[in-house]
Amino acid sequence: MPPRLRPTRLEYVVDGLRLRAQLSAAALDAAGDAPEQRRRALDILKQALFRGRMIAKERLENGAGGIETARLLSGVTDEVVTALYDFTTVHVFRARNPTEGERLALMAVGGYGRGTLAPFSDLDLLFLRPYKQTAHAESVIEFMLYALWDLGFKVGHASRTIEECIRLSKEDFTIRTSILEARKLTGDEKLAEELTRRFANEVVKGTGAQFVAAKLKERDERHSRAGASRYLVEPNVKEGKGALRDLNTLFWIAQYLNPSAQARTDGIVHLEMFERQEVAAFLRAFDFLWAVRCHLHFATGRPEERLTFDLQPEIARRMGYGDRGDAPAVERFMRRYFLIAKEVGALTRVFAAKLESERVKSHPKGISRLLPGRGRPRKTMLEAGFHEEGGRLNIDTPEIFQADPINLLRLFRTADRRDLDLHPDAFTAATRSLTLITSKTRRDPRAAKVFLDILARGRDPQRTLTLMNEAGVLGRFLPEFGRVVAQMQFNMYHSYTVDEHTLRAVGVIAEIKAGRFAEDHPLSTAIMPLIDDPEALFLAMLLHDTGKGGAGGQEKAGARAARQACERLGQDRKRIELVAWLVEHHLVMSDYAQKRDVSDPRTVVDFARIVETPERLRLLLVLTVADIRAVGPGVWNGWKGQLLRELYAATEAVFRGGRGSDAAAAVRRYHENAAYDARMRLVAVDPAATAWAQAMEDAYFTSFAESEVQGHAALARRAEKGGAAAEGHIRPGLNASEVVVAAPDRPRLFVDLAQAVTAAGANVMGARVFTSRSGQALDVFYVQDVTGAAYGSDNAKALTRLAAALEAAARGEPIKTETKRLSDLGRAAAFSIIPTVMLDNDASEVSTVVEASGRDRPGLLVALAQPISEAGLSILSAHIDGYGERAVDAFYVVDADGKKLTDPKAMTSLKAGLMLALDEAEASASSKSRSNLQRARASVAR
Repeated sequence: MPPRLRPTRLEYVVDGLRLRAQLSAAALDAAGDAPEQRRRALDILKQALFRGRMIAKERLENGAGGIETARLLSGVTDEVVTALYDFTTVHVFRARNPTEGERLALMAVGGYGRGTLAPFSDLDLLFLRPYKQTAHAESVIEFMLYALWDLGFKVGHASRTIEECIRLSKEDFTIRTSILEARKLTGDEKLAEELTRRFANEVVKGTGAQFVAAKLKERDERHSRAGASRYLVEPNVKEGKGALRDLNTLFWIAQYLNPSAQARTDGIVHLEMFERQEVAAFLRAFDFLWAVRCHLHFATGRPEERLTFDLQPEIARRMGYGDRGDAPAVERFMRRYFLIAKEVGALTRVFAAKLESERVKSHPKGISRLLPGRGRPRKTMLEAGFHEEGGRLNIDTPEIFQADPINLLRLFRTADRRDLDLHPDAFTAATRSLTLITSKTRRDPRAAKVFLDILARGRDPQRTLTLMNEAGVLGRFLPEFGRVVAQMQFNMYHSYTVDEHTLRAVGVIAEIKAGRFAEDHPLSTAIMPLIDDPEALFLAMLLHDTGKGGAGGQEKAGARAARQACERLGQDRKRIELVAWLVEHHLVMSDYAQKRDVSDPRTVVDFARIVETPERLRLLLVLTVADIRAVGPGVWNGWKGQLLRELYAATEAVFRGGRGSDAAAAVRRYHENAAYDARMRLVAVDPAATAWAQAMEDAYFTSFAESEVQGHAALARRAEKGGAAAEGHIRPGLNASEVVVAAPDRPRLFVDLAQAVTAAGANVMGARVFTSRSGQALDVFYVQDVTGAAYGSDNAKALTRLAAALEAAARGEPIKTETKRLSDLGRAAAFSIIPTVMLDNDASEVSTVVEASGRDRPGLLVALAQPISEAGLSILSAHIDGYGERAVDAFYVVDADGKKLTDPKAMTSLKAGLMLALDEAEASASSKSRSNLQRARASVAR
């Protein structure tokens, strides 16, 4: 990290006396020419403002602190604003004999009043008047506002009397908060002092609990808007949970309850309710977050508050972070960010403890439900060492942890069992006792039992483990988990840090166990009671991502970490190996379900050989569902659920029908019997479909329900009459719409159909292609709109138009296409993705599996299907999977003779064509990323 610099004295940046002298000289030189006076004054002020900002930027990039930078920027702005006020009242609208009503005080309020300012923050100003508005005051205010706007400021302003300020403060907590931080810039001293005095006596006095409750309610609502987790991987530095506004809220409350404190950020140092280490933590967090915010503004040239993926590497570089081993600079920086956010959460609880001791609140649901206290909370003794106080779990004395460190775990188990929130005093004592958790404690069988009671048998393991994580107890007791605390994954797929994702996944398993997801996960819910070792499941979920960044890859490193953790917890060998196996293979089921064709017997056989037992199959299904569901909002959908259910059912049939070398035969028998039964049922209901049924392959009949088969047969007859036919249906249970096309098979048919889907603005989730022995193709597409909803769910006509477009494309009619602009790449341009292509002749009994992985973009499916078609290959099925910025598309293909692709030259040529399509997307992204950076730098320079 760069060395810390000594603070810059403001007069070295902007000399106020010299600035005013320049403005006076400009006014005299252009006397009688008001427009020229104004132009010259603005030029002088712009130069001073630009110089001040550039000095602040240079010092920030050389290691100056965030608070120092914010104060320097505020000081520069003070000089510019007050110089403008003097210019306005002396040279433009001078009142030579000002009346009582023409008195005016200019005050900074809000964040500006606190004396901290980001490079492109709004200016919050209060023009304070003694009486009603006068023509003179109106002219001064109007001139100043237009000048400030011309200087590039976004100004939030109000012109009020003291009476109006007092009245509105009583009615509106936002106004009350802004005036709480009011700071006189210039103008009438007595007016400003009177406002401060009356505000303290008439507004603040006796309303502490009311203000606290209002500010924390406001905080809850803000968290709800910005994201309820402090571990979102694209955090809002200003408004997010664990960000600057949370610290501001603590400061506002502290200042409101102790008006004698200095109205500055470090005023919190003078509050007796805080201890030295808590003040240090507050200032450390404040300084870091302010540094990030200032870098964000300077890097983008705008008031950007969100730390998006495309900005994170640049901010990491500016703050001096470099790569270290396998840890990229951006992930090191973001881990620091999330550790700070975690510390802000702990500060909130510490602050709550101080308020509790002063009896400002007494409600049991935590700081966010703060109410006026009514006397000292009653204590109810619980188990030894613990008691209930005001609806929260507290400890009798901090020495309880020294007497037996396992009490650090018992504290959380008791809170879970009795459904109690932790008292902030207990939470604080736990955070200060972490060193008591030693290797001896970690290997104590009593500690292991308490921990497993919380994890696998708790009432709400996610909530309890989250509390343990915020206190630092979880990572201290389980070092393998501690290594991934606050660790982010620099990709667009995961919405949370590794630890937050893991704890959410544990919560999903607990909810499945409680039957709360019966509709979404009917299989998972039904098989939970059949699982022999639920403790192994919970342990595997908690440890499944502990191998991220480890040697040998995530899966192998995770298995090693799981063995190590389970051995230390004293688990038996059978459970240790089961947990390690689940951790090592926790991605296998989702890979097979989403990237492979489950109707292909080889897929099921290979998966069954990996899983080996029905118990592992059950465990892996629940683990996979929870893992996907906890990735982030919108990642789980019915389509993925259906794929997993199909793979589970087919694999279960293997275990019922045979083992080892008999597995393939069992799958074939399963498909043959199912296809025969489906054909017979179709012919019985629709005799006219006999020929079509006999011509369709077995794989088709095992892929669709009886009603769907009947609909497809009718569609095929329509196609024979009209050359092609298509129809669409919304499938709510899949979060997708199904569009079926029947048409004579021909080269490029799949490419044309995929292109028509893309042109309609739809995203293909999956596709199946069946060709009858009579030469008719049946292509089934599952599509969503750009929001991830079933295509046409908000507009039925859109789905009708898509079916018509596919029908026209099947007949060979031209397709209207739209050229996608470079900007469509958006944030994904921040990521460097290495494209890969793999051809596998062992993954299927009848097809070559082509897997292409690269940057996701509109039209990628078409771009990949074209070289496959040009190679003279037929696509039997396409499986599309997205992981944020990366797409993985798998195609099952055969040559013109219906066989696998085996010619080395043809395989090399196909690989080259696919790599070219993937490389084009990567080149566009690199260009986009460079363009964004250049525009940002140009904006700051201006």
